Amino acid sequence: MSRPLSELHVAVLMGGLSSEREVSLSSGKGCADALEGQVAKVSRVDAGRDLAQVLTDLKPDVVLNALHGEWGEDGCVQGILETLQIPYTHSGVLASALTMDKDKTKSILKAAGVAVPGGGLFDRHEVARRHVIDPPYVIKPNAEGSSVGVYLVREGANGPQTEVGSDGWTYGDLVMVEPYIPGKELAVAVIGEATGPRALTVTDITPVKGFYDYEAKYAPGGSVHKLPADIPAHVFEAALRQSELAHAALGCRGVSRTDFRYDDVKDVLVLLEVNTQPGMTPTSLVPEQAAHLGMSYQDLVRWMVEDASCPR
Repeated sequence: MSRPLSELHVAVLMGGLSSEREVSLSSGKGCADALEGQVAKVSRVDAGRDLAQVLTDLKPDVVLNALHGEWGEDGCVQGILETLQIPYTHSGVLASALTMDKDKTKSILKAAGVAVPGGGLFDRHEVARRHVIDPPYVIKPNAEGSSVGVYLVREGANGPQTEVGSDGWTYGDLVMVEPYIPGKELAVAVIGEATGPRALTVTDITPVKGFYDYEAKYAPGGSVHKLPADIPAHVFEAALRQSELAHAALGCRGVSRTDFRYDDVKDVLVLLEVNTQPGMTPTSLVPEQAAHLGMSYQDLVRWMVEDASCPR
């Protein structure tokens, strides 16, 4: 942004329509609180279908997008903001849409030379009837985040995960099924434009209950974060470089977070997914990594606003 931060009216989008609404409300509150006193005005917007009209009436100088999941993270809201010509944080329409589609993301990253899991997309009813690949494997919606709707089918399981075939399943008829990779859960935050991204550090995540699900990500005490991760130097460096490569290949900007699995027995590092709207809650990884490198939560949020643009 060319104008001083102290002169800006910033609208913080939060809540929204997705299954990640509660996480987004927490992220948005944190960001809005951090901006109070740093900018001229903060408007807290619980984003709904009338978002375009709300923003037209508010006339903010910048939008900080703290939405997560479908609609807020998949390019839809980004398209609204571009139509209204309001500068906004995080990735643009194309990168947002791509990274919310796990199958398309894997295709792009594989072409860029990034190691990704095997498996593929399957009809959820077929997945509920039989093992479509040999256990252990992970079932996940193709277009959700925050480990919503994710199931681990363990080795020796007698049958598949029948919940994905139920009438209550709301995450689409195609699901991603990938081999389960044992070992460590790693995450890397990346900031900057696609032309010059900078990875921060690597966090090793240990879920308290053994599987990194929604509760482990966001409940206080749900997981233990060790940073920098205690892993071999060549793996640490590979995670940093692969995260930057993924950020660039997908055309991300602002802040992203890349998730990995590292099989410390076979010494294999595999990229699971890239998140263009990572959490900014009290237990989130991105602000934790920034703080480890000397950037406070307030400094990070200020940088996000200053970095906002309206890409074409």
